[in-house]
Amino acid sequence: MDKLDRTQPSNRMPTWYIPHGGGPCFFMDWNPPHEWDRMATFLRGLSSTLPKKPKAIVMISAHWLEETITVTGSSNPELIYDYYGFPAHTYELQYPANGDPELAQKIVQLLEVANIPAKIDPSRGFDHGMFIPMMLMFPDADIPIVQVSLNSNLDPQTQMNLGQALEKLRDQGILIIGSGMSFHNMRAYGDPRFSPVSDEFDDWLTKTVESEPKERHQGLNQWANAPSARLSHPQGQEEHLLPLMVASGAAYKEGGHRVFSDRVLETTISAYVFGQ
Repeated sequence: MDKLDRTQPSNRMPTWYIPHGGGPCFFMDWNPPHEWDRMATFLRGLSSTLPKKPKAIVMISAHWLEETITVTGSSNPELIYDYYGFPAHTYELQYPANGDPELAQKIVQLLEVANIPAKIDPSRGFDHGMFIPMMLMFPDADIPIVQVSLNSNLDPQTQMNLGQALEKLRDQGILIIGSGMSFHNMRAYGDPRFSPVSDEFDDWLTKTVESEPKERHQGLNQWANAPSARLSHPQGQEEHLLPLMVASGAAYKEGGHRVFSDRVLETTISAYVFGQ
């Protein structure tokens, strides 16, 4: 595993790739009842690992893809309850964090300098890939947040380039978070036949993340060729892995490591931190 470059400022923010669970899973009854408890505990404790409280957060959620990278520009974004068939009270959950139009504009400028087309959406709200885990990680909702979309081309290198363009924000007290799921095959959840499948892919993913940065980026760029990759992220469902590429790209010269892993719904789900 690559060690953090100690020439970097000690208060430089890391980047995170976190699991956001299944819909509003942390805020409802589940069967088995404690299926998501360990993940919830992990998410609640993550903020304590930071060098300081973030000035702002840039969130890249698996639930927002656009042909042109798009950034939320509202000062007070509404919540998008983009999950279906869950209890009524989960559509009343609140996370009243402010947006940051000035940061949104700065992000667009950084992307333009990197020759990445980008635009601001002044009305787009926060999707559940953002507000569900944020309710656990930063429950006070007192940190401004800007969401940045993935590129809908689903190309790993495109997402890593996006992360690299955002890298400078880390020295300004801004935390970059990729929110997805390291295993995302909707038909496989709960099926014990997929336990070894998820284990095999998770082993490869962890070894790749913890390799030297150059080797890491090469491996992630070719993730679809990894063992059990397409059983873990079928065609059309790989968007939940792509926020990892952004988090990795935003720490492209620094090491990464796994900070959480658990068996959930018969599959292995992990989280990773870069630059810490």
